[in-house]
Amino acid sequence: MAFDKNFLWGGATAANQYEGGYLDGGKGLSTSDVLTAGAHDKRRRVTWKNPTTGETGSTSFDFLKSQRVVPEGTVPAVLSDEYYPSHVATDFYHHYKEDIGLMAEMGFKAFRLSINWARIFPNGDDAEPNEEGLAFYDHVFDECQKHGIEPLVTLSHYETPLALAINYNGWASRRLIDFFVKYATTVMTRYKGKVKYWLTFNEINVMEMAPFMGGGVIASSPEIKAQAAHNQFVASAKVVKAAHEIDPAMKVGQMLAYGPLYAYTADPADQLLVMKQMQSSMFYADVQTGGHYPQYRIKKYEREDIKLDDTPEDYELLEKYSADFLSFSCYGSNVVTTHKDVGEAAGNFMTGVKNPYLKTNAWGWTIDPDVLRLALNTLYDRYHKPLWIVENGIGWDDQISADGKIHDSYRIEYLQQNLNSMRDAVTIDGVDLMGYTMWGCIDLVSAGTGEMKKRYGFVYVDRDDNGNGTLDRTPKDSFYWYKKVIASNGEDLTDSLNAESVAAK
Repeated sequence: MAFDKNFLWGGATAANQYEGGYLDGGKGLSTSDVLTAGAHDKRRRVTWKNPTTGETGSTSFDFLKSQRVVPEGTVPAVLSDEYYPSHVATDFYHHYKEDIGLMAEMGFKAFRLSINWARIFPNGDDAEPNEEGLAFYDHVFDECQKHGIEPLVTLSHYETPLALAINYNGWASRRLIDFFVKYATTVMTRYKGKVKYWLTFNEINVMEMAPFMGGGVIASSPEIKAQAAHNQFVASAKVVKAAHEIDPAMKVGQMLAYGPLYAYTADPADQLLVMKQMQSSMFYADVQTGGHYPQYRIKKYEREDIKLDDTPEDYELLEKYSADFLSFSCYGSNVVTTHKDVGEAAGNFMTGVKNPYLKTNAWGWTIDPDVLRLALNTLYDRYHKPLWIVENGIGWDDQISADGKIHDSYRIEYLQQNLNSMRDAVTIDGVDLMGYTMWGCIDLVSAGTGEMKKRYGFVYVDRDDNGNGTLDRTPKDSFYWYKKVIASNGEDLTDSLNAESVAAK
């Protein structure tokens, strides 16, 4: 048998892209609530207001470029004449029973979701939690228990209470360590016995390229990003400690954005570029899962004269309370080069050049049949801790056919290749893999582009890029294919024709 009988098959979502109900039940504003819609060729924007003059406007949300996401003297704000996809998203807030029922029909063993911090502490630093918010997630976890689905809960997934961003510059301030630990211990205590698996920060290494998204940092610089990352590391370690004290059965993992990097040429300069870019990403796991600051990052800080506001206790915490397991997202690989005449072709978050051996989707993401085996072996060999693939999938402009169904054979083909690669890592290489949760299992808003038409799910949600639609749910062909995969515990990965025949029944 390829996978352990307790292998956790399932799907993954995030509150800021899926939950909706952005002011329902006493929820406060989060940083995601001031991000507009966008498209593949149109950047999302951060909207703002000048509290003194009343002037309003928006700033393009550019990964890797912006040092300040809004102009001096302004603060991020919701404007009445803008469309914000997070405000309704695909409305899990009002459809959670239906959606969890669909997950149960597929046979899910696990459901990765996030708690919206601003739903529990509307301003992030409130004295008391919001009971309505706590009760909502009680209902969600009770529904999961009813169907035998294990929740995997992310505490902060691309959202920070907006008040913390405005008042403290987000995670640039050490004050957020205590605010986050209070939030985490509140929900861990409340949901003891209902939630065993936790993640602290989604794709924590996004701090490197998008600190506002990753940590509510409005004004950024290399030193501020370094400090914000350090503060999140310390907070994570304190949450690991607290979780083990609240319930020794709880496990707290790291979540890393990861994709194998290939050098475009045999030029040694390209090999060095791969090394440097991998260090930039793996640093976050070296600290949070490995327990230590690596020498290559220490030397980098010395060269750039970056000094952290830290304490000796910080490093003791990092070593003693590293992550229990390493979870990661992996959608495809990327190719980099020092040669400027090659031409660029990249997805949302990554820059690189087109791999001539691989296909891509409409958003520039590569479809690499060996990507998960490569990723799993690299991470397991480096950290020797259990792994969990918590995001993997393909965004596509799914269309409803004349027969009223969604025939997404391209998604099935992608998943077939990826799951075969994952199975090889387990059966041939002996990687310790806890589970697999496919990203966006029910259609949601893309974080990178802020659009609906870039769909990931097994379930189609009737909503468009302008917020129109009934929000009705319709299973795609991949729904039935994945149901078969789970029922066979990953043994049956045969082609899409099986899914179509099952869907026709």
